[in-house]
Amino acid sequence: MRVLVIGAGIGGLCLAQGLRRAGIDVRVYEREESAEARYQGFRIGIGGLGLEALRECLPPRLHPVLEASTGEISGERPMVDEQLREIRQLGAMHGGTATDRHVLRHLLMAGLADRIEFGKRFVRYTELEDGTVRAEFADGTGATGDLLVGADGGNSPVRRQLLPDAEVVTIDGNGVLGRTPLTERFAGLVPGFGTVVNGPGTRMLLGKMEFRRPPHLAAAELAPDVELPETGSYLRWAAFLPDPAGPRPADWEGVRDLLLAHMAGWHPDLVELVRQSDVVNSSVLTVRYAKPVPHWGTGPVTLLGDAVHVMPPSGGMGANTAFRDAALLCRELAAVRRGEAGLRTAVERYEREMLEYGFAAVAQSLEQLPTFAPSSWTVGAR
Repeated sequence: MRVLVIGAGIGGLCLAQGLRRAGIDVRVYEREESAEARYQGFRIGIGGLGLEALRECLPPRLHPVLEASTGEISGERPMVDEQLREIRQLGAMHGGTATDRHVLRHLLMAGLADRIEFGKRFVRYTELEDGTVRAEFADGTGATGDLLVGADGGNSPVRRQLLPDAEVVTIDGNGVLGRTPLTERFAGLVPGFGTVVNGPGTRMLLGKMEFRRPPHLAAAELAPDVELPETGSYLRWAAFLPDPAGPRPADWEGVRDLLLAHMAGWHPDLVELVRQSDVVNSSVLTVRYAKPVPHWGTGPVTLLGDAVHVMPPSGGMGANTAFRDAALLCRELAAVRRGEAGLRTAVERYEREMLEYGFAAVAQSLEQLPTFAPSSWTVGAR
């Protein structure tokens, strides 16, 4: 059995690690030219079933590296005004784990160098008469496998071909995602799990990414064959501006200045947090969610993670749900390899369970969105 994975994000790579552990031939195809080709995200929270699923797929020898290169997120969640005066408490959360998406992606690539091909932009797939599927790429090459998994994100070309009527909604509003190196001054802005700043017309979410150990040093000691980025601890923040907030500049400096204009008169620590943002690792933020889809009838093509159930970040469940998808699909395909189930039966079991909990997570994230986004934002298509 050969599995083709379209997309080398953290969901697709988690799946590849699990399949490799199960002895299943897996190949990953990524449209970017390298793992360093572009800005790759921000701090994410992992925990509960998502963390269990990630550990299930990751080789045990890498578990200590995962532990060392993450950070704890725990404690109170205050909501404050633009002068950092407490408005109310949102309720404490304990036992959470934070990781940097870029660092985690590199960890998930460990041992997969011979199974990942970069510079492969997926164009289309063709179901063949013998029940297999062929993926075609923009460079004129192709690959054939028994199952093709679209793990290619919220703009998934695989989903567009498989489910042309599936809807992904962009929520009206202007979002900004920033990252600022962690200093003693900024650390005080997040005394616990996270902080919500409810300012006039603008709301900010603040979260700390404080590594237990520098990731590259942890890897060098615990798994010398693994190279992790030299990423320092930082404070991750997201700002949600009223819509319309005027034209959104294409460059980060312009976006930052637009946000700073909305923050006139705010507490100096918040203003300086934005002013000192990391240009390379900050960007505009588009918030989207997928509308539920019925089961489509199992074939040699399926979907995973944001490619099927993209959701707002308000629930903190996007990555965790993708890891659940990966572990579940690995278990089902491992049963096929052991001769305990047919491929189509196993994939259908995966799809039906994944659709149920995946879109439940989308609904939960939408329910939590009003806590974090301004009331001017609307849940509507555009």
